[in-house]
Amino acid sequence: MKRTPIQVVHFDLTSEHIDLHSLLKAAGIVDSGGAGKELVASGVVSVDDLPELRKSAKIRAGQRVKLPGVTIYVQGGAKEQA
Repeated sequence: MKRTPIQVVHFDLTSEHIDLHSLLKAAGIVDSGGAGKELVASGVVSVDDLPELRKSAKIRAGQRVKLPGVTIYVQGGAKEQA
């Protein structure tokens, strides 16, 4: 049985969080934020192994986003300064 290779993306976050649909665009998974919204709405995206249907879910450093054939590890993240 032949398996499809999984693409692994390490995304460096430059702020406290990023919206899920924007992450998919910034990581090069989709060509536009609209395409990212459609992908999330289709129900194939999970965050930390839980299905995620919120297009604007806030993704923070340390989280893992998965969809068929792709895993995105979010790392970094700017600390808010008081």
